[in-house]
Amino acid sequence: MIRATYTTKGIAGLGKEGGTARAEVVRALIENSGGQVESLYFAFGEHDLYVVSEVPDNVTAAALGIAVRAAGGVEARVVPLLTPMEIDAAAGMPVTYQAPGQ
Repeated sequence: MIRATYTTKGIAGLGKEGGTARAEVVRALIENSGGQVESLYFAFGEHDLYVVSEVPDNVTAAALGIAVRAAGGVEARVVPLLTPMEIDAAAGMPVTYQAPGQ
C-alpha cells in the first residue's frame, strides 16, 4: 500500500488537474512498472492518498517510491501488506529471541 501526503506544490496541482487525472497518473505509473492497482482513494486527515497495489518485487516498490518522492509533489511511503496466510507462515516460523533484561 502506498500512503501519501501532498506537499503544497502537489495539492495545488491536484486542485488544478483534479482527482481523476491524478489517479490515472498513479495507475499508469504502477502499471508501467509491471504492477496493478487494486484500489485508490483520496482522503483527508493525516494522509491525502491511499493506493493498494501489487508490484513485482521490493526493488520495484523502492524505485516507485524514489521517483515519486524525488518529484516533490508528495511525501509517499510504501507500507507492505501481508495476507492472513503470510502471517500464519510467519507465526509458525521458529524464531529464538531473548527479551532485554531476561
